[in-house]
Amino acid sequence: MDSIDAPDRYVSFKGIDCEGNSHRIIDRLYMHIDDPAKTNAFWERFRAKLAVAEDPLKRQADGLCLLCANIYYIADLFEEHDDEDGLAMLRQLEDECC
Repeated sequence: MDSIDAPDRYVSFKGIDCEGNSHRIIDRLYMHIDDPAKTNAFWERFRAKLAVAEDPLKRQADGLCLLCANIYYIADLFEEHDDEDGLAMLRQLEDECC
């Protein structure tokens, strides 16, 4: 994709699937934190926030907002577990949607 054709969130979110991208990263995140050897108190609390984020009547932030606000922690988790695909997806989300 040429830089001229690349989606630009500052001009328009048209053509950027931020919701879909955030759901794919959340699934990837669960792949790690569902493993008791990889989770900790932070990720268990994050998991609870994600559960509330699914309910529009209860949430304070949606999944995308939670991901963007915690991008560095998520990147650290992916780096710690050598998840290059997860890191690439996270970079794309950060560049296009956060």
